[in-house]
Amino acid sequence: MMTRFFAFILLSVITFSLMPATSFCQDTLRVKNGKLERNFGKSTSIYADSSGLLDINGAIKNKNFIKENTAVPNLGVSSIAYWLQFNVKNESNSPSTMLQLQLPTIDYIDFYLINANNQIVYQNKTGDRVRYSNRKFDNPVFSFKFELTPNEPYKIFIRISGGEQLQAPLILGNSDSFIQEIQNSFLIFGLYIGIVSVMFIYNLFLFISTKDKSYLYYIIYIFVIALTQANFQGYTFKFLWPDNIWLSTYSVYILSSLAAMTAIEFMKQFLHTAHYVPKMDKFLNLFYIPYILALIAAFSGHLNIGYQTIQVTAVVAALYMLVVASRVYSLGYKPAKFFLVAWSVFLLGVCSFVLKDYNILPYNTLTYNMMPFGSALEVTLLSFALADKINTFKKEKEESQAESLRAITENERLVREQNIVLEFRVKERTEELELALTDLKEAQSQLVDSEKMAGLGQLTAGIAHEINNPINFVTSNIKPLELDILDLDSVIHMYEAIDFNQEIKPQITNIESFKKQIDISFVREEIKLLLSGIDEGARRTAEIIRSLKNFSRLDENDTKPVDLNEGLDSTLVLIRSTFPSNLKIVKDYQVLPLVECMPGKINQVFMNLITNGIYAIKSKPEQNEEEFVTIKTWQEDKHVKISIKDSGTGMPDEVKQKIFEPFFTTKDVGEGTGLGLSIVFRIIENHNGNIDVVTKVNQGTEFIITLPINNGN
Repeated sequence: MMTRFFAFILLSVITFSLMPATSFCQDTLRVKNGKLERNFGKSTSIYADSSGLLDINGAIKNKNFIKENTAVPNLGVSSIAYWLQFNVKNESNSPSTMLQLQLPTIDYIDFYLINANNQIVYQNKTGDRVRYSNRKFDNPVFSFKFELTPNEPYKIFIRISGGEQLQAPLILGNSDSFIQEIQNSFLIFGLYIGIVSVMFIYNLFLFISTKDKSYLYYIIYIFVIALTQANFQGYTFKFLWPDNIWLSTYSVYILSSLAAMTAIEFMKQFLHTAHYVPKMDKFLNLFYIPYILALIAAFSGHLNIGYQTIQVTAVVAALYMLVVASRVYSLGYKPAKFFLVAWSVFLLGVCSFVLKDYNILPYNTLTYNMMPFGSALEVTLLSFALADKINTFKKEKEESQAESLRAITENERLVREQNIVLEFRVKERTEELELALTDLKEAQSQLVDSEKMAGLGQLTAGIAHEINNPINFVTSNIKPLELDILDLDSVIHMYEAIDFNQEIKPQITNIESFKKQIDISFVREEIKLLLSGIDEGARRTAEIIRSLKNFSRLDENDTKPVDLNEGLDSTLVLIRSTFPSNLKIVKDYQVLPLVECMPGKINQVFMNLITNGIYAIKSKPEQNEEEFVTIKTWQEDKHVKISIKDSGTGMPDEVKQKIFEPFFTTKDVGEGTGLGLSIVFRIIENHNGNIDVVTKVNQGTEFIITLPINNGN
């Protein structure tokens, strides 16, 4: 059916296009009232000036003009200049005469009116490479208005040259007779622009409404194709770039290439060629190559080659796109039928336009306007195709909704049945979960108690070590002190045993001799030193007991004002025995206000963080250098901050992210439960504070605790 439709349209065009054009075959053209002479190429003679140096004087004298045998001289795509010559006589009642050369894309046109004495009575130079403002007659079609004295013979010479297809569709007549002709040309193009503008706005609205990319590609295509047709009719030079000679020269190459490329992209989007015909879709991209080469050739000065490349590629690409659309339609994609009809019409217009350039079809009003006519019809049909696409989507949506409704009804029945089963299973699982939750809470309590006992065991070992030193100091001083006291007691007894009835001096001499024997001066000094040592041991023991008393409030649940600096010192005293020999504690305390907290819990936090830092230091492979644990405290607004920083091994990011998770530990099996930092985090959270970690591998770790001064706020 599609083939028959295309054949019918093609046959109709060929039939109309082969109708003879109106022209006079006699050598002299007659200008009469109310009548236009159209396409009178057979009344002209042509000379091909391959040198391009022939001027009007040479043309007048030239005898090598050859009579043309076609209604519209077709000079092809050539870089040489052509001279056209014909005779004219005015038989109207007005001297005002007009000649139109209805091909707006010619680069250079020189017009000369010669009288019977071979004198130039009027001349005009124009073309696409002359500013539009320099035209003597404001019309996109090249128009020459001049005066012919009635019944006197004249000759007209026209020199044309350019890079595109050169044809000479000529119209001659009285100036008044051209009024309707000019109005008709504006009306035809206005009708085309009106149709295209309506389709552009309509599809723009659909794109905004649906956000379908097909409409976006299509409105871009409509815009470019309309601009291309306007350029072929000369309206872009008149309205858009009247003073831009570069654009006037190259616009036909640029716009023709863009129109083809946007058409290809729209078709790929609309027909989903990448899905239906992926191999043919990839082959479509190859058509970009000749268009790009054509632009390169044109921009480098080879205008003729560029134009011919564009024309040939346009025909081949259009035919291939028709084949692709047919293939997609055969695969069951119904919107492709609209594209086939629309593209067939447009293809017919393109082929007619190109074939008349090669003299296969004659140049007349139908073949010249076939491409804009086909373009307008194509734009309209494709808009219908896109609209039908909406209807297709709507129908699919309704079917989908109906199917969904049936599925929902069936699902509701299944849900009701499943709910009964689920309620029973949920009840069973709830009982199982409650039992499991009870077991879990018990296990958690045991693990927390285990962590507390681990901390208590570490604390007990530290206290035993710390108390043992001063106690040993005391016990080791008691025996020598006892001996010194016995010596002093012996001296006292000797003084008490003096018999005053006997001679005193010998007795005193004996006592002095004993005092020298025991070195009474050394005994006195030694007693002072021993008592001082015992006092120091007792004082250090008292300090440990006081620190233990301050630290041991682990089970207190009431908050009270606490000096955090004192808590830190107490913690350091109790764990001092765990310090390696190369460790230095650096304390940087600022004066802090009393903080409302549970002191035992906060001391537990300090102990966990400091012992973790010590463990990190002990884990370093080399222990020769001096290591540090730096403790800083300071106040910021209504909060206090405590920083505990070690010079240990540090942590990578993946470990840092997990350290506060329960049961996560980097220690060897048996060395930690993985609950220490989890408990730390929970204690700080319960105090409305937060804890930050700054760490880097081999550069240590810093824990920064922030606590509110008044925990009630």
